[in-house]
Amino acid sequence: MKLLAAPPSLDTYFVTVILLVMGLSTPGQAEITSLDTNNIDDVLNNAGVALVNFYADWCRFSQMLHPIFEEASNIVREEFPDTKQVVFARVDCDQHSDIAQRYRITKYPTLKLFRNGMMMKREYRGQRSVVAIADFIRQQKVDPVKELHSMEEVNAVDRSKRNIIGYFEKKDSDNYHTYEKVANILRDDCTFLAAFGAVSESERFSGDNVIYKPLGENVPDMVYLGSLTNFDLTYAWAQDKCVPLVREITFENGEELTEEGIPFLILFHIKEDTDSLEKFQQEVARQLISEKGSINFLHADCDKFRHPLLHIQKTPADCPVIAIDSFRHMYVFPDFKDLDTPGKLRQFVLDLHSGKLHREFHHGPDPTDSTPGQEETGGEVASSPPESSFKKLGPSETRYTILTRDRDEL
Repeated sequence: MKLLAAPPSLDTYFVTVILLVMGLSTPGQAEITSLDTNNIDDVLNNAGVALVNFYADWCRFSQMLHPIFEEASNIVREEFPDTKQVVFARVDCDQHSDIAQRYRITKYPTLKLFRNGMMMKREYRGQRSVVAIADFIRQQKVDPVKELHSMEEVNAVDRSKRNIIGYFEKKDSDNYHTYEKVANILRDDCTFLAAFGAVSESERFSGDNVIYKPLGENVPDMVYLGSLTNFDLTYAWAQDKCVPLVREITFENGEELTEEGIPFLILFHIKEDTDSLEKFQQEVARQLISEKGSINFLHADCDKFRHPLLHIQKTPADCPVIAIDSFRHMYVFPDFKDLDTPGKLRQFVLDLHSGKLHREFHHGPDPTDSTPGQEETGGEVASSPPESSFKKLGPSETRYTILTRDRDEL
């Protein structure tokens, strides 16, 4: 007996049509690269821009972000089909805690931006929406180098900003590609400009040339003397010029600085007191240049940070004041007048690294008969002996960092 297929019902027909329409309008499979210890370096190093979602499966907010992140990836892939231009990737931080630790991930989900394998200081903090994430990537793909069309434009650059200017024979060259790569990484810290061909000829008396124009009208230019085909040398030189050794901390950039994961050495000073700041900058450069990368050198406005000062029993009237914020405690440098005493500031920082400041915070100055492990339990603020490197605070202050602030400061 031959079986005959029944004709489709009207309902079945409409369902089929709807499914076909949905299929045609649904974006393709999201291209999210899962990163692990075996592929992370290769993937990130070969990506012009990579946005990485550090997540945990148990985290509700991570679960909410997944479909948004995938949809944003689909939209961006249509605009930038070259997978070496833009990569969307993810790291399961429970499965790969070593990677989470490497990039100092402390909350989920965290979206980090990478350029040519280098993690950018500023993580993505915009809206967690498809449109916002896609727009963020579009902004990252905007050329960071502004082309100059005359030497008159060079004389008109804004000297209130840090400017790096490259003079090249042609745009399609190894020298310029290195310069462009550096500009992409440091685009948030400096203004990058470039002139080519006949426009730049007068500045290329010995070949392609790159200069730095510091802040200020009468400050002389600085010339890069290294090889422009050497990315590491070019980047190191530009970073030194674009990122000052001593940076200002504000409530706006404080979280970004904290994410760098290293303690703060902070000068609190009255804004108009530029002498104290200059002295601090000189001594940091003289005594602590070798510590760059292990501690952040910062300065802060005493008036704006008057509440944090109260936590170390100081007021703006006591400024200038120097302190270390270890993210667990704050330690006060004994006397600003000792700043230029040879080695004094450096020893203060070394005492942080050795754990001495932490021990003395809880036990007082290191006595020979101290018993390790005894913690202070009293609620009163104890007076520090004269030889102590910092003022001792009670337990209520032990979790304080400079970013702690009252509601009216938000």
